[in-house]
Amino acid sequence: MNRIEQKNFRPRRREIFLGAALAVVAVLFAGCGKKAASPPPPPEVGVVTVATEPLPVTTELPGRMDAVRTAQVRARVAGILLKENYVEGSDVKAGDLLFQIDPAPLQASYDSAQAALAKAEASLKQTQAQADRYQTLVKIHAVSQQDFDNAVSSAAQGKADVLTAKANVETAGLNLGYATVTAPISGRSGKALVTEGALVGQNEATELAVIQQLDPIYFDFTESSVDVLRLRKQLADGQLQSVAPGAVKITLLLEDGSVYPHDGKLLFSDITVDPTTGMITLRAEFPNPDDVLLPGMFARGRLEQAVNDQAIAVSQRAVVHGADGGATVFVVTPDNKIEVRSVKAATALGDKWIVTSGLKTGDRVVVEGLQKIKPDMTVKPVPFVPPTNAPAMTQTNQ
Repeated sequence: MNRIEQKNFRPRRREIFLGAALAVVAVLFAGCGKKAASPPPPPEVGVVTVATEPLPVTTELPGRMDAVRTAQVRARVAGILLKENYVEGSDVKAGDLLFQIDPAPLQASYDSAQAALAKAEASLKQTQAQADRYQTLVKIHAVSQQDFDNAVSSAAQGKADVLTAKANVETAGLNLGYATVTAPISGRSGKALVTEGALVGQNEATELAVIQQLDPIYFDFTESSVDVLRLRKQLADGQLQSVAPGAVKITLLLEDGSVYPHDGKLLFSDITVDPTTGMITLRAEFPNPDDVLLPGMFARGRLEQAVNDQAIAVSQRAVVHGADGGATVFVVTPDNKIEVRSVKAATALGDKWIVTSGLKTGDRVVVEGLQKIKPDMTVKPVPFVPPTNAPAMTQTNQ
């Protein structure tokens, strides 16, 4: 190799050594980066520890409202309707004037009965005086016994005529009073079923209007006899505790989904079962000061029937319902792994589900962070803090 070639070779050798050194450094840095990477920490989930608590056993039953008292206002005498004296749909009190039937012919009948009574009384006075005279004369044989007996009989007949005339006067007076049609009860009046000028009470007691007492108001609903038998068996077995007498509370759910602000009380349960439906009729009473509830209105009654001292309730956000209707929850095992647990939860209570099987006291149920977990994953459980605006605990059967 000549001197010029040696001079050119040395710089190339230095470049080769420098490239190799840089490659080694890069490999070392890459190795260091892999050693520095570590697995992510387990996700944090909010859990609630299962515990039993006493909760009311309630059920929702459909029914309809019914007036406490309903009065059909009818014409009790025949005549022409002269006047309607009330506002349709208004509240009326017992004794208020509703309709006026033409009293003229009834007044004439009353006057005629009065005249007949006066005539009967005058006739009685005459026959009684004659009987009194004959009583003295018969003792001295001035008149025959037959004449005396006839006079006494005439007097007795006169007394009977007077009683009949008095009864006719009383009847005519009643009919005259019936010409003024008044409200038999206090309540809400309906529409007038006849108008002025109509002939009413001819051969039948014509219905003029209907009055219904709306405060308080009845709620009639039905319950399956099967459910009643099941409840009684649970009470007998000690699974449930009976509600104290007089403490049965009923909440009303209206058609628009709102809750009626006044609680009702159970009045009675029917003693027979409808053979066609297998249902038992129950009746409750609700205050109705604002006339919100009307007869015939559909509603659902939420009835507290018993108390479960060992109930388990979990947040609705913790329960997942599948397409087949089955319910599952995620439970954190003692080694902080996720376990999928099938449960039976068919009854809602506010923002919770009542779980009747699948969970036991001490189980840790995941309530928050469900989207971050999967079965057998290791997690970091922390106590779940519920929001302060949680809904009230009211039970609903699904």
